[in-house]
Parts: sequence; structure tokens; C-alpha cells
Amino acid sequence: MKNHINKIYTLLFSMAIMFYGCQEDDYSFGDIITPSNIQINAELVGADANNPNGDGSGEVKFTVTADNAVSYKFVHEGAEYVTLSGEQSIIFSKLGLNTYTITAVASGTAGVTSSKTIQVDVLATYSPPNDLTAKLYGFDPANPTATTSRTWRIKSSKPGHFGLGPVGGTTPVEWYGAGVDEKAGVGMYDDRFIFSSDGTFTHTTNGDIFGRDPFIVNDLGPNTAGSVNGADIENYAYGDYSETFQLTAPGGVETINLSGIGFIGYYTGGNHQYEIFDRSVPNELLLKTTDADATFDWWFIIEIE
Repeated sequence: MKNHINKIYTLLFSMAIMFYGCQEDDYSFGDIITPSNIQINAELVGADANNPNGDGSGEVKFTVTADNAVSYKFVHEGAEYVTLSGEQSIIFSKLGLNTYTITAVASGTAGVTSSKTIQVDVLATYSPPNDLTAKLYGFDPANPTATTSRTWRIKSSKPGHFGLGPVGGTTPVEWYGAGVDEKAGVGMYDDRFIFSSDGTFTHTTNGDIFGRDPFIVNDLGPNTAGSVNGADIENYAYGDYSETFQLTAPGGVETINLSGIGFIGYYTGGNHQYEIFDRSVPNELLLKTTDADATFDWWFIIEIE
């Protein structure tokens, strides 16, 4: 009988330890506090006393802050723009003066969220020319509602298909230009970039991509399989994805604006805007973009597959 009672005490003591241990685990997560005091600022690019709704580019730079937030996202018509910093540029391309509803979502610990919605009046005056849309995604002015798309790739067979130069430079690959097939095997040449008439940008990665460290890690997550080569990460593991694109012409410069993490050729972070520097060569585009810390302009030659 005594042994039986001892077994019961032992069992109760073990359960108490287990309960106490569970309670300790609960406290290790810390307090879960819902983000509060959300503040949103919308800066319309080019806005002034004479142009209160922007310069016609349709670009708005949003900034959101909140107490106890660890990350943010903006939501517009089903599209989501995730940002750790709370800063995000969005292009609104519908012609004319239009009112848009934007929701900022602040995320706290354990996934708790708060949100705030604002409206902005934005003027867009740019309509891309038919020869550009025909080249980029096969637009046919005789059948303007048809769904069309074109697939592009890095033109590795041409010297200078990838390289860099000073920010604001006008000489392609001024400081470095890749030779023919120089970057074979790093996760760039097998990528395909599909532009569709519905505004969808699809990036087929074939499982890996090429990018700049630390921008690629900061934006896409830790490097799990890629090879670090100086400031580059080669064959960074990343699957296919889709974003959206807009064509604008700030200051008269034709520009491809990719949403979210959309990029072409080599991940540089930044604003994901690609200036069309030259489109005079048939089936070819020469593009450039500025990286996240405004150190270099990166140049790319892409061709229709």
C-alpha cells in the first residue's frame, strides 16, 4: 500500500514539473502586443502647388509607422506589397485623375495585426506607345483587348549583357561588362521573364537565381543553398513567382516598374524600376536599374526568346 501511495506522489510530482515547464515555455514568447498608433504618409511624386495630384507619372511613395510593429504591408485591389521598413512606392497607371484606396497592415509578434486605410487622388497622364507595348508583350492595336505575352531572357551571347557603372551614368557597363556566357552556371541565364498584356510579370527561375549580398538576403530570406562569391550569391534557391508591372515615363524616360520583389537578371533590391535605355535593336532591350544603397547602376540586355 505504501509503495502504491509513493507511486501516486511520484506521478503527481512529475505532472507538476511538466506543468511548470509548460508555463515557463509560454513566458518565453514574451507579451503579444497588437500594433497601434498607425500613421500613413503618402507623397505624390512631383506634387507641388500647381500639381497637387502629382506630376502625371502616377507614382506615390507611401510610408507607414506603428507602435509595436515588426513588419508592414500595403494592400491595393488585392495586390500586396510587403515591406520591413514601412516604405513602398506604388505606381497607379489608370489614365486621368482617380481616387485609390490603400490599406496599410502592421504586423506584431505572433502574427497579430492592425490596419488603417487611406485614400489618395492620383493623376496619371502617360499612355505607353504602341510600338513599346507591341515589343514588350505583343500588343496588337488591331485587336487591343486580346491577351498577349512575350518571354524574355538575358542575352548572354552578347558582350556587355550584364554589368555596372556609376549611378546616373549614360555609358552602358562603364565599369564592368560581362563577356559572352561569362556568368554561365550562376542561376541567371536559365531565367525567363514573361510580360503579359494584363499587367502580370512572371519570373521562371528554374529553382535558383543570382543576386547581390546583402540585398537578396534582406529581401528574400536567408541563403540556404547558394554559393557566396564576394558580394554575389550564385544559385540562391528561389522558386518561380509572379508580380505585376507598370510602364511609366518619369521625366520622359520610359521605365518598367515591377511590384514586390520582381527583378530582372540579377537581384539588386532598390525600387525595382528598370529604365529602358535603348529599345532600337530588334527583339532586344537595354535596361538599367539602381541598387538598394545607390552604389551602382546595373545594366542588362534582354532578348525575346
